[in-house]
Amino acid sequence: MTRRPTQQGGSGGVIPLNCTPPDEPVREGKYARVERERRFLLESPPPLPAATARRRITDRYLPGTRLRLRRVEHLDSGACELKLTQKLPVGRPGHVRGLITSIYLSAAEYDLLASLPAQVLSKTRYSVPPLSIDIFDPPLHGLVLAEAEFSTDEAAQCFSPHQATIAEVTDDPRFTGGTLARTRRPDLLAVLAEYGIN
Repeated sequence: MTRRPTQQGGSGGVIPLNCTPPDEPVREGKYARVERERRFLLESPPPLPAATARRRITDRYLPGTRLRLRRVEHLDSGACELKLTQKLPVGRPGHVRGLITSIYLSAAEYDLLASLPAQVLSKTRYSVPPLSIDIFDPPLHGLVLAEAEFSTDEAAQCFSPHQATIAEVTDDPRFTGGTLARTRRPDLLAVLAEYGIN
């Protein structure tokens, strides 16, 4: 039987590595779906009156794992979503980011997992179809990202970014959520300066 290469997780557990060969398509599993996403850096938020939804998002990234605990507060309705997500990165450039699996949690389940050590990232997300605009809280204030998700490769490849886009940062790992949760403000300012944002 063929065994997948593994690496040790932060708690001593074994985490399977995603070993999709570079030329082989990423395939959905029984529970996981393929995440197709492009990410763009904006100098400032675009006009937001057209936003169809506003959400406060607090992400807790559990060290040594690929797990993210998320709390989503819907500012228009007052509803709250709690979920646990695993992301398995594909490990190659492009709009196919990897496989993603999410489960919804009760308040008690969320509170139990939220007691674990984590790196926290918070932001307000505005839905401005076809984009989601993320405006980050301190210490990452001044960072504005736009994301677009796609159901097919063709849609991702044909997408034209918003005219206010400074740069596409889909393949820049410094703009992934897990990395941003660990980013200090001086480091963020240095990265933004590389893109001409002061």
